[in-house]
Amino acid sequence: MDRNKAVKCLVDDAVFMEDEGLFLSDLHPSIVNLIKHDYPKAKINSFICSHHLLKYRMARVDSMINADLKQSQKINRKLTKALQNDDYEITDVNVALSKTLTFGQRVSDAVARFGGSWSFIFIFVGVLLGWMIINGLSLFGLHFDPYPFILLNLALSCIAAIQAPIIMMSQNRSADRDRLDAENDFHVNLKSEHELRILHAKLDHLTQNQLPHDLEIEKLQLQILGEVRTELTNLRNENAKLRLALKNKK
Repeated sequence: MDRNKAVKCLVDDAVFMEDEGLFLSDLHPSIVNLIKHDYPKAKINSFICSHHLLKYRMARVDSMINADLKQSQKINRKLTKALQNDDYEITDVNVALSKTLTFGQRVSDAVARFGGSWSFIFIFVGVLLGWMIINGLSLFGLHFDPYPFILLNLALSCIAAIQAPIIMMSQNRSADRDRLDAENDFHVNLKSEHELRILHAKLDHLTQNQLPHDLEIEKLQLQILGEVRTELTNLRNENAKLRLALKNKK
């Protein structure tokens, strides 16, 4: 294609060579829309010089940066609001249970704690053996529960009957603790899920919008730098011609 053909710029109708600008068909649709917004009569085969094109490329860069900034600020506001609007505080289960602990519940916890230890087993076995040896061998002249140790069986039954509901009371305390723990876990998971959704939205914005915009901005920057370099080269050439003309006049 001949790039030395003279064409008119759609902005000021100045005459340029084709290599000093671009046709609208060669530009990104977003830049074309900006140009058509200012010049509705512009057609797809219209020509715009590099000098005026620079303005629209800069406007496109600014619009993409501002759009990404607004979207990031919107997502950050949502995340901040989600963190600030936390209407549930994590409950310290130990503190909550200790504040509501009654004397009976303290006793039941102590009995259950002691009844489930090796100390209780050793003491209980020692008492049983002592009871049976004393009554079986009539040591110290004691023979208050002869074989088959009916009084011992009665005492064991009474202890088991009393110990069982006390241990169940302590287990109810454990159930309350589990309920509070489950409630804490539910609210923590709910809050985490809400925050993760916002973070995913931010990541989606970065991958789907901002990163492609960054690549387009870099491309536009390279084109802008190329045009600036071309204009600087033209200025140097014109400056050299002027110097040569002045030198010839002297």
